Amino acid sequence: MANKNNQLRSALAITKASLIAQLRSPTSLVFAILFPLVFIVVFGAMVDNSAVRINIGVDPATDTASLAGKAILSAAILHPQYYKDPEEMLAALKKGRIAGILHVRRDSMPLGPSAGRPSVAQPDSAPTHAAILPHYKILLTLSNSTADKWPLLRSVIKESIDRLNEEAAPSVPAVAEMAISTLPGRAYRTIDFILPGQMGFSLLMAGVFGSAFLLFSLRQGLVLKRFAATPIRRPWLIFGELLSRLLFQVFGFIIMVTIGYYVFHFTLVHGLLTFFEMLLLSVPGIAVFTGMGFIISGSVKSESSVAPLANTITLPQILLCGLFFPVDNYPSWLQAFCRSLPLTFFVDGLRKIAFEGEHIWQVSRELAGLFVWAAIISLVAVKVFRWE
Repeated sequence: MANKNNQLRSALAITKASLIAQLRSPTSLVFAILFPLVFIVVFGAMVDNSAVRINIGVDPATDTASLAGKAILSAAILHPQYYKDPEEMLAALKKGRIAGILHVRRDSMPLGPSAGRPSVAQPDSAPTHAAILPHYKILLTLSNSTADKWPLLRSVIKESIDRLNEEAAPSVPAVAEMAISTLPGRAYRTIDFILPGQMGFSLLMAGVFGSAFLLFSLRQGLVLKRFAATPIRRPWLIFGELLSRLLFQVFGFIIMVTIGYYVFHFTLVHGLLTFFEMLLLSVPGIAVFTGMGFIISGSVKSESSVAPLANTITLPQILLCGLFFPVDNYPSWLQAFCRSLPLTFFVDGLRKIAFEGEHIWQVSRELAGLFVWAAIISLVAVKVFRWE
């Protein structure tokens, strides 16, 4: 029993020393706290997915005062751009600065059932729509440089025209009707996607880079060799290092969640309980990423090899694990690989707990994935660990 107590006391001493080293290390503070905070502020304050705007050029000959011109240009999503020189406007379209060029002109073709047919005399008491309503020709010029905006632009213009036709000729029967019902629910903001991703980024960088460089420098300075002369065993040394990482991440998570919640309205469904469950999920995450750092430090023979190997492990996860873009946006053949990575399990679990309101025991898939990775990496880390 005394030996166990000594092991725990030694692990806690290592935890304290490692935590102080992390708090004094500019690299740890930059990668684990500063960089994620910069991304949170940029995406939370400057990116608003709900405010989509499409720049559209307006042909100088367009009748903007007409019914059709007003109906289309009044759409909130469209941002009209006026050019004096048509050639300049065409150049802007080819360069992708505007999504299209709108030309609205009055057409002599009649509107209504009689359009395109020989005119038939009608009683004075029953005037046709063609006799009382104008007709407009709408020409939309597009370019391949903005092909991604075509569906949305055409949908907005079609909706404006349909609304105008319905207001001008309400008696014309419709072939089909659509009804929309809206269910109550939480508003999903950009910060609800970005902040869990940045928490994962912080945990990944602090775990891999922090542990790899720290342990390698301790080995180079023969500090670990001195540890080897003490009664402490390797599992307790790893436990102390993991505990220090957990305490350091708690400090960073508190800062990130506080700014996200009070400044950008980050969603915490169950308040403090949600935050504590997010911290609980980070425990296996820390074991995975810190274990990766242990493996790197035990595998390389020179300090110059630490950064390239660490980047090889972290960069694919940063790009493929849904930190900045949803995994669903990737090709289907790549999604299976993305979803099997440990950072994906961690970030998906955070998002489910924070926004969807699930409890820690309900994210069983994410927990199972993290524990499987933690078990594999811990075994490898203990095996490759070297005192000198």
